[in-house]
Amino acid sequence: VWSWGSGGMCKLGHGDDQDQQLPKKLETLAGQRVVVVSAGGYHSFALTAGGGVWSWGLGGEGNSGRGSGRLGHGDDQEQLLPKK
Repeated sequence: VWSWGSGGMCKLGHGDDQDQQLPKKLETLAGQRVVVVSAGGYHSFALTAGGGVWSWGLGGEGNSGRGSGRLGHGDDQEQLLPKK
C-alpha cells in the first residue's frame, strides 16, 4: 500500500504528519496481502486477505464533539501508523 498527499492528522500512515509529494510505501503493511483500502479525509482502513483490519489516522473528535473511537481500537487515539 502506498500513500501520498497531505499528511496532517496522521492520515497517510507513515509515522508522522509530513506531506508526501510522491507515493511512499507504508512499511507497516509490507508483507501483508492487502485486498481492499478505504481512504477518507481523516483516517484510512486496509483489509487483508486473512480478514485483518488495519486503521490509521485521526481517532477522535466525532460528530458529537466528543471522541468517537472511529478507528476501532477502543480509544480515541490518533494512529500515526496502521494498527491492527
